[in-house]
Amino acid sequence: MEYQIAVIPGDGIGPEIVTEAMKILDRVGEVYGHTFIYKKLLMGGASIDEYGVPLTDETLAAAKSSDSVLLGAVGGNVGTSRWYQGPPETRPEAGLLGIRKGLELFANIRPAWLYKELADACPLKKEIIGEDGFDMVIMRELTGGLYFGERHTTVENGVRKAVDTLVYDENEIRRIAVKAFEIAGKRGKKVTSVDKANVLDSSRLWRAVVDETAKAYPDIQVEHMLVDNAAMQLVMNPGQFDVVLTENMFGDILSDEASEITGSIGMLPSASLGKTKLGLYEPSHGSAPDIAGKDLANPIATILSAAMMLRYSFDLDREADAVEAAVQQALTDGYRTGDIYSEGCKKVGTREMGSVIAGYIK
Repeated sequence: MEYQIAVIPGDGIGPEIVTEAMKILDRVGEVYGHTFIYKKLLMGGASIDEYGVPLTDETLAAAKSSDSVLLGAVGGNVGTSRWYQGPPETRPEAGLLGIRKGLELFANIRPAWLYKELADACPLKKEIIGEDGFDMVIMRELTGGLYFGERHTTVENGVRKAVDTLVYDENEIRRIAVKAFEIAGKRGKKVTSVDKANVLDSSRLWRAVVDETAKAYPDIQVEHMLVDNAAMQLVMNPGQFDVVLTENMFGDILSDEASEITGSIGMLPSASLGKTKLGLYEPSHGSAPDIAGKDLANPIATILSAAMMLRYSFDLDREADAVEAAVQQALTDGYRTGDIYSEGCKKVGTREMGSVIAGYIK
């Protein structure tokens, strides 16, 4: 089979980690008889440098015409980069928001689990982790809420005033809730819906629509949790969660917290999906400009994102399993990049880690 993949290396460590993910996909193609055709595109800071904007119409059109999109990372150092001298809509992250919106990708899936080999890297106490660790999926609504609401800054009576608007309608909530229930049905059959219903009208509507949607899934256990409590529970008892369903900003924060308790944010993939098979796959971490070009970045999150692409966009479950097993084997055999290194392991760089994992795909 032949698959067209739009590749957006992005900024910082993005080009390095994307290169390793492509190395893995090429190896999968060799072993299983597939052809992956890559179309490299610019977005974020790289696009600002070339075109003056973080996302061009041409890049969005090329992404839409592909079977899927593989993304590295976008952005730079907010305090020093020239990319952040203009208004928000001209900054690198605006490209990311724009492509998600343009591709109609409303569901962000971020798995967070703890490899036994990395238990010592987890910042939580062993009695909190337990023998079985944790294995959860955070389902984040991706195209609504504060990040996409009307915003403006004014001056009133000599005082600067900023306004951001949080808006959700019931259809936006229902479609992400359906995704959460469907995934929970294939996992532990539990959904924890996170909101701030004691304060926000948008959260009260969120809770009501989730309860309405749940009626169609009687075998799924549903609970509601306020976001401040959810943040606390993630570090007190992460094993209680299966699928965590939440809105855009809460999901942005909680998914990063969940990824960090796995030992390193460099380990965790993500997928952004919509109504079709076209998805956008990217690591959960940022562009890490301080280590860019130094062969230090952990490529595993991007490699596992490519595995999610194989599974969700191409329906290649066997191939996805092979990639995930190769990552597991590399960790079992003691290979570690600097962010997950511990004494007695084999410390490797970005390129070698990619080559090691590719070598286990047979």
